[in-house]
Amino acid sequence: MTKINHKIINIELKSSVPVDEFIEKILYEPKVGYYTSKDPFGKNGDFITSPTISNLFSEIITIWLITTWEKMGKPKRFNFIELGPGDGSLTKVLINTLKKFPKVNKATKIYLYEKSSFLKKLQKRKIDNKKVKWITNFNSIKNGPAIFFGNEFFDAIPIKQFTTKNNQFFEKCYTLGNKDNISEIFIKGSNKDRVQIKSFETLKQLKFIEYPKKGFLELRKIIKKISKLTGGILLIDYGYLNSNNSNTLQAVMGNKKISMENIFSNLGKADITSLVNFNLLREFFFQNNLKVKNIVSQKFFLERMGIIQRAKILEKKMTIKQKKYMSETLNRLLEEKQMGKLFKVIFGYKYKNNDFLGFE
Repeated sequence: MTKINHKIINIELKSSVPVDEFIEKILYEPKVGYYTSKDPFGKNGDFITSPTISNLFSEIITIWLITTWEKMGKPKRFNFIELGPGDGSLTKVLINTLKKFPKVNKATKIYLYEKSSFLKKLQKRKIDNKKVKWITNFNSIKNGPAIFFGNEFFDAIPIKQFTTKNNQFFEKCYTLGNKDNISEIFIKGSNKDRVQIKSFETLKQLKFIEYPKKGFLELRKIIKKISKLTGGILLIDYGYLNSNNSNTLQAVMGNKKISMENIFSNLGKADITSLVNFNLLREFFFQNNLKVKNIVSQKFFLERMGIIQRAKILEKKMTIKQKKYMSETLNRLLEEKQMGKLFKVIFGYKYKNNDFLGFE
């Protein structure tokens, strides 16, 4: 048991709250939630994402976007939607890079999908461009293929957790006692959740199940738009292919991982995420009539898209200090012991052609 200030997450005493709802409040409760009250990015924040590590990452994503526009027949209207755009670093580089390619630049409409008003203000300070529109739904995207992109987007959507016993599902919840103590309990899961979970081959035979119900609700809205307009969704995140019945919830504060006990005593101050089950994602895309390219590592994708060649071009005009810094950041993106292997890339799409770069 861990004592917490329950008022932070606005939960009544003696209630039992499923894992995903509990974390949702911690992350997004207005004014006091993690993503609604602080800047979590960079060296002075709690974690560093690929776009903030190196502009090369964002340049390569832009190059991939340009090649995708070409593969789709160079449409006169082309939509790029960044999901959970962080501090706006990727979109800022995207805008500057697209200026070098006038035809695709003219065709591309940029949308930033952000639910946190706090982060939206942060992004707007960094991005001042009439091409960019902030959205909280996808209704305004009406013409032309739509490419959705999320870097560390899916891992930040809270998951449900279940255990199975005698073919029954029990959902993990958190409960608060009279003295503001928190403990975890398992209650009988809903039949609706059980039916959904049993529809996935990926989740069968597991005794401990992590199920991204909220994440799938988000993806269904995205897939509905892709199915209508054509296009696809490119997701880059840390995760795995095959589950080993592990609890993958983790928290970061001050660029360091902290324990679950420390999560509860630092509500609203630490980021809480989970590892992404990429084989489950692929199966979900298939179920929703999207085609899927090979799931590859971040290292594979970035190298296939020419990140090393781009670095060699840039270093010709660099000082020794600048070369050293670029080498260090490139290693962080590509080294297997860092982000290169743990981070994976998946592309689900609806389009007549399959010849998209970076996956073979």
